[in-house]
Amino acid sequence: MTETRDLIAARVRADPGVHFNELVRALDLAPGQVQYHLRRLEWVVAADLYGQTHYYPPGYDADERRALALLRRETAADVVAVLLEAGALPATDVAERVGIARSTLSWHLDRLTEAELVRDDRDARNRVVLSLVDPEGTARLLRRAEPSTPGRLVDRFTRLVDSLLAE
Repeated sequence: MTETRDLIAARVRADPGVHFNELVRALDLAPGQVQYHLRRLEWVVAADLYGQTHYYPPGYDADERRALALLRRETAADVVAVLLEAGALPATDVAERVGIARSTLSWHLDRLTEAELVRDDRDARNRVVLSLVDPEGTARLLRRAEPSTPGRLVDRFTRLVDSLLAE
């Protein structure tokens, strides 16, 4: 294996769910170079999720790959972290603890519930209450997910806009 291929392989193993642009940026390589070596790394699993191609080492099933792609977003990871820490909470409390607007929470919840990471139920007062479907499995995946720099910037900009609109 070449040194470049070794670098790409090490990054995919260390950061499961890393997407193509993050590989190019983090390793300071040309896109064509990364494409070439990814094609040669036959053990790397590629998955097109949420508008990006993510790369995984073997051993992650389709549900785990989808979850890791979502948890790479800082806001989604924060929502899950709040639910891990506090247990089931009303959606308004989750939005307040994360520091986002209810509409922003709703956008992330659509994906988190679709991936069956979060469940939304109604309590006796007809409020939406959020809880994790599999807290232990989700905590394990959350420890593996590393938010990308562009994703982190987008999420922080969204939070800034949310806070300005709230005033």
